[in-house]
Amino acid sequence: MSDLGTAPLLYSARPSIEIDGAAQQSLEGGLMSMTVAEDTNGMANCEATFGNWGSGGRGVDFLYFERDVLDFGKSMLVSMGGGDADAQVFAGRISGLEGRYPKSRPPEILVLAEDRFQDLRQTRRTRVFEDASSEDVIRSIASDHGLIPDLDLDGPTLPALAQINQSDFAFLQAIARGIDAEVWMRGDTLFAHRRSSRDEGEITLTYGRGLQELSLRADLAHQCSKLVIGGWDVGGKEAVASEIGPETLSGESQGDTGSDILSARFGSRVERITHHNPGSATEGDALAKAEYRTRARRFLTGEGVAEGDGRIRVGSTIILRGIGALFNGAYTVTAARHLFEIQTGYQTEFSVERPWIGP
Repeated sequence: MSDLGTAPLLYSARPSIEIDGAAQQSLEGGLMSMTVAEDTNGMANCEATFGNWGSGGRGVDFLYFERDVLDFGKSMLVSMGGGDADAQVFAGRISGLEGRYPKSRPPEILVLAEDRFQDLRQTRRTRVFEDASSEDVIRSIASDHGLIPDLDLDGPTLPALAQINQSDFAFLQAIARGIDAEVWMRGDTLFAHRRSSRDEGEITLTYGRGLQELSLRADLAHQCSKLVIGGWDVGGKEAVASEIGPETLSGESQGDTGSDILSARFGSRVERITHHNPGSATEGDALAKAEYRTRARRFLTGEGVAEGDGRIRVGSTIILRGIGALFNGAYTVTAARHLFEIQTGYQTEFSVERPWIGP
């Protein structure tokens, strides 16, 4: 466990960039701004702006319009941070190029890149998987795109799982949401893990040191004491009613959950979900658990700004300190944005959540 406050006093805030496996010192030196973003939806993207005017092989001219360095489909790796905070924050392929011609400064080129989920996002299908589990389907999707699957899932085997005019990416997201799982990409590896088993490391942030800004909110608006999902078991010819409560959060809480406070201060609140239609009690229980946990974890949410650290990424655990007993403690990162600007250097913006507050 490390503290951002111990980052080196002096380090290069400029990201390290590789294009098709080759280091790009000229690109790094001409970088004007960069944003690398990811969230729990899975896809990561990068936007980078470079100066595009200077001395080259043909004299003073545009630098990157020959497409020998920057071109569609080329791989792009980005690392950011200094000392222990140095980590790879993006791996993907260039998918867009934009010429910019400002009035008051030399021409620029904007590079857009996405990770391998781009393949899935641009592939739309209609098909049915029969007698298949979530793991079976995700393995099949990974195989379709030449990806290496890394899976740790719990999910029932279903008689039929239909992909109706959906992209492979949207279908994959829907499957993951239904079993309390998250999907993400690292290079050519497709990860699909239970939320509880995802481990992207642990970092300590102390207010006034590495932690520069923070806003946290505990809100009961969407909390419930119990959640019920109903459906119809076609094979058994009987109704399905899956009821899930706070017990499903076992191991995730170190204080009072939103459900605890709601029941104690306002009385029991039962939420009934009707837009799902589980075909069995097993499927209904999986959907109810996923929905309840998603809501419960959104009880305490927050956004912060930290000194730039490449280790802050979706799925990592941040230990917040120096903010009082109500809010101190561990949070799960749900979104991260790594920002470089010439004027301000390197900062990391992040979003967090957890299902409890302190005493």
